[in-house]
Amino acid sequence: MRLLLNVIWLVFGGFWLAVAYVIAGIICCVLIVTIPFGIAAFRNANFCFWPFGRTLVKRGDSGVGSALGNLLWLVLAGWWLALVHLITGVVQCVTIIGIPLGLANIKLIPVALWPLGQEIAWIDDRLGFTR
Repeated sequence: MRLLLNVIWLVFGGFWLAVAYVIAGIICCVLIVTIPFGIAAFRNANFCFWPFGRTLVKRGDSGVGSALGNLLWLVLAGWWLALVHLITGVVQCVTIIGIPLGLANIKLIPVALWPLGQEIAWIDDRLGFTR
């Protein structure tokens, strides 16, 4: 089922969302100071490309630097990215078929707001935890 949802996600906007995050990552990596944001944008692109069956977990080694970076990201780019995910998610939830896609967009709001200090983990239903 996850494969089917991910393919539908790619067709109905996930691919272009991932491409936008990749472009933002390239722009951030060109500017030397914003390389950590570029790496986070590439991680977001990876998560946006294939969101079903994966989740975000907080890294244990993230500290004050990632918190300050997240505040800077929130002010500069995070709030409008989260707003786009929210609006797209609500619009996709209008149809029954689009509800899983809308929920995936809403699932992407935290990573759009706070990209630093998190990592992507696969969900393992048999064991009941992420690995």
